[in-house]
Amino acid sequence: MASEQLNPLILPDNDGNFGKHGGKIGHPELAKALAEIEQGFRAIIRDDEFINEMKRLQTTYVGRPSPIYQARTLSKRGAQIYLKREDLNHTGAHKINHCLGEVLLAKKLGKKKVIAETGAGQHGVALATASALLGIECEIHMGVVDIAKEHPNVSRMKILGAKIVPVSAGAGTLKEAVDSAFDAYIKAPADSMFAIGSVVGPAPYPEMVAYFQSIIGHEARDQFQQLYGGLPDEVIACVGGGSNAIGLFNAFLDDKEVALVGVEPAGEGLDKPGRHAATMTLGKFGNIQGFNCYYLQEEDGTPAAVHSIASGLDYPGVGPQHCHLKDTGRGRYETATDAECLEAFMALSREEGIIPALESSHAIAYALRRAAELGSDKRLLVNLSGRGDKDIDYVLDKIGL
Repeated sequence: MASEQLNPLILPDNDGNFGKHGGKIGHPELAKALAEIEQGFRAIIRDDEFINEMKRLQTTYVGRPSPIYQARTLSKRGAQIYLKREDLNHTGAHKINHCLGEVLLAKKLGKKKVIAETGAGQHGVALATASALLGIECEIHMGVVDIAKEHPNVSRMKILGAKIVPVSAGAGTLKEAVDSAFDAYIKAPADSMFAIGSVVGPAPYPEMVAYFQSIIGHEARDQFQQLYGGLPDEVIACVGGGSNAIGLFNAFLDDKEVALVGVEPAGEGLDKPGRHAATMTLGKFGNIQGFNCYYLQEEDGTPAAVHSIASGLDYPGVGPQHCHLKDTGRGRYETATDAECLEAFMALSREEGIIPALESSHAIAYALRRAAELGSDKRLLVNLSGRGDKDIDYVLDKIGL
């Protein structure tokens, strides 16, 4: 892993901006704390000891590289569908990629605790795992709605030694969990580090999380060429905050013949305000939680209520890199409804024997729809960002099995 891994097209300027999106926080005390994190991040990614330790853990602990699998049964629909199997990582998702980096950074900075938010619980589990491995306290803030919905992941976090802070404010989901975690961090920045779970928030988080997730795309690009003699026609990933998607997209940015497709939640319908989280499709520009991006807003500019069947996508904003990719036309952003997501979840489970996370099922839903539109000579690479263990009981209840 080298600092040059990230393509310059999605590196921020000195003020943390990707085009007009992103930026640094204005809160004086928090700005000072985040500057310390940014300086530490820029130092460790040039430190041979850190790089070697990350490579060792990625190989022997996470189980990288994650393979690419051709979904031959699903591919009978038309275009060939391939899966980047991030669900096979230790902890079951892509989140472990940046959590190891964040906890190693916290240790390097002499912090005693990491504080974070989680929606579906995958970031919480991964951070609790890295914290247990590296011997540091871990505090996870999680909305009460998501705690009830994602109980298996809550149990995992508790077993791993994390302190769970239930958040009942507002909708009791991901946005409120982020607010609560930031509030806790502001009270003790000297002894703790905020370890955000996606490419959102003020600088340096979007760049830092993207850096650690960039291993997905670099692996996938090399693997696909070696296995299939060329590049895919489209690379596809679900988008909430956007970390798994940027992790896949970054290595293909200069390959203009490869479409970059993010799939966000249409929930119960784009015509139903408060019942979807289609930020890129219907959001407006503004500032949310310390950074500029497109986000779903009320008339007064406050974040609107959002919904997704997938807790990890239930967020009114999106990472500034994605906003910039949309502005420049390099990225395309589609949607999938809750119903399409459930259909894709069951299709992958019953036709390929792979139970996906509901988040990842949005990307599968688009791929199935797209495959039917294209010929069998076209190739779609989907980032299967997580496995669906956490969602099984919820899905069974939803479909009445």
